[in-house]
Amino acid sequence: MQPLVLYDILSNLPGNNFSPNPAKPRFVLSYKEIPFVTIWVEYSDISIAMKAIGSKPSKRRDGSEVYTIPVLSDPNTGTLISDSLEIVSYLEKTYPEKPIFPNNSESLIRAFDSAYMSLLLPGIRTVFLRTTEILSPVSAKFFIGARTGDASLPWDVSRDADWELLEKGYNTAYEWYQKTDGKWIMGNTFSYADIIVACWLLAFKRVLKADEWVMISSWNGGKWAQVLADVEKECKLA
Repeated sequence: MQPLVLYDILSNLPGNNFSPNPAKPRFVLSYKEIPFVTIWVEYSDISIAMKAIGSKPSKRRDGSEVYTIPVLSDPNTGTLISDSLEIVSYLEKTYPEKPIFPNNSESLIRAFDSAYMSLLLPGIRTVFLRTTEILSPVSAKFFIGARTGDASLPWDVSRDADWELLEKGYNTAYEWYQKTDGKWIMGNTFSYADIIVACWLLAFKRVLKADEWVMISSWNGGKWAQVLADVEKECKLA
C-alpha cells in the first residue's frame, strides 16, 4: 500500500500543525492506521498549490469559489478530495476497518459537526487573532481575509465577552456529553464526533497563550483537556 498524501497548513509552531480541519483527517488516518505523509503549504499559497495538483474549489456562502486545505491524495485509488468531512467520509468507505461512523451514524455526525461549530463561532475572535500570530505575515493577511466572514473585525476587542461566549458554548457541549453513559459522545463507542471536538481543542492548545489554554482546560471540571487527551490516545497521537 502506498502512503496517502495529506496537504496541511504551514505555521511558525514546532511541528507546524495547528489547524483543526486538517487535523481531523490526520486523526482518522492515525486511528485507522493508514500510512500517510504530509505536505505543508503556506496559507497564502493554498490557491496556487491546490490548483497545481488539480484539486477542486469549494463554494463560499455567496457562491464564489475558494481553494481550501485539507486535501487528500490517495495514490492507491487515484482519488484527490478536499473538505475534511468529505475526506473522512471517503476514508470510511475506502478503508472501513476501525469505523469512525459506527452504527450507520454518518448523517447524524454530519449534523453534530454543524451544531458543534455553531457553539464555537460566536466566541472565536481571539482564537483567530492568535492564529494570525503563528503564521507568516503574508499568510496572516490571507487568513484575515478568509475568516472575516466567520467573525467580523476587529478581533482584538471584547475578549472577555468572547471568552464568555466560548465558555457558554462549551457548557452546552458538556451537557451533550453528560447525556451519555460513557466518555464518548456515543457512550462507550468512539466516533468521528469525538475527533471533531478534539481537533478544535488541539487548535486552541496550539495557537492560544498558555494561560488562555489553562482557562479553557479548567472549564467544566477539566472536561476538555481530558477529552483531548483521550482522543489523542485513542488515535495513537498521544
